[in-house]
Amino acid sequence: MRNKIAAVLISLAMALPAFAATPVNVNKADADTLAKSLDGVGHSKAEAIVAWREEHGPFKSVDDLGQVKGIGPATLERNRNAILLDDAPGNSKAAKPAAPAKAKLAAKPSGE
Repeated sequence: MRNKIAAVLISLAMALPAFAATPVNVNKADADTLAKSLDGVGHSKAEAIVAWREEHGPFKSVDDLGQVKGIGPATLERNRNAILLDDAPGNSKAAKPAAPAKAKLAAKPSGE
């Protein structure tokens, strides 16, 4: 009996990654696509995202989605890497890595 329970738990644990968010452009996708793509976003939250976008214009950052009723910090963090702001790969402000700091060039001694 314990082996069957363990097998079921392992199967469930392995299935969890299948529910990960799918990259989606929140400035163009319809409510159905948003609901299917984002983890923890059902149809009513997806409709709220579309309504907010239609009223206020495109989202300029992933954090702007926090202004939509029902979208909280946990939902944003769970989906941060899947939220795209335009169609070009890697152009989501959330997905861009920070620019490396530029090293200051050492000044040459004045006698050379």
